[in-house]
Amino acid sequence: MPEDPEADLVRLAEVLDRHGVEYLVVGGVAARAHGASRPTQDLDCLVRRARENLERLAEALLELHAHLRVSGLSEEEMAALPVRVDAETLARAELSTWRTDAGDLDLLADIPDRQGTRQKYEDLLARSSRIDADGVSIRVASLDDVIASKEWAGRAKDREALPELKELARRDRENP
Repeated sequence: MPEDPEADLVRLAEVLDRHGVEYLVVGGVAARAHGASRPTQDLDCLVRRARENLERLAEALLELHAHLRVSGLSEEEMAALPVRVDAETLARAELSTWRTDAGDLDLLADIPDRQGTRQKYEDLLARSSRIDADGVSIRVASLDDVIASKEWAGRAKDREALPELKELARRDRENP
């Protein structure tokens, strides 16, 4: 597997869906689903934290041959980390980054709103929408929730993405 494989987003979503994982796409892929042009290399998912859902998520990760993705380690070193892929391990992590045979997948327990309040899957679900990606239906966070999380994160790449995202939101408000 190459060092930073380009994500096969459709395959990642198809495997998660087939296993019945309840998740919302957030981050760069959600921004692109709303019309943003910035490329992204991974799939960021906000995952429902119920035990049954985490068990289904672990099964999906095993099918995808997932192992932790850790900056500074080689592919072989990452694959050799003694990490169990199960519901207990997933429940302990607020954020985990995975390398799969379909690309990189980041799993989040929550994302911040504009005030920094941590928003969970259930908080964002009603504002989310479904999109079709090559025959796979993917639920994505609202554009406003994506913007809020990027504003709070404040990383350089998030600040650079905000003007385009805010322009898309303005257009959406003007042309509902």
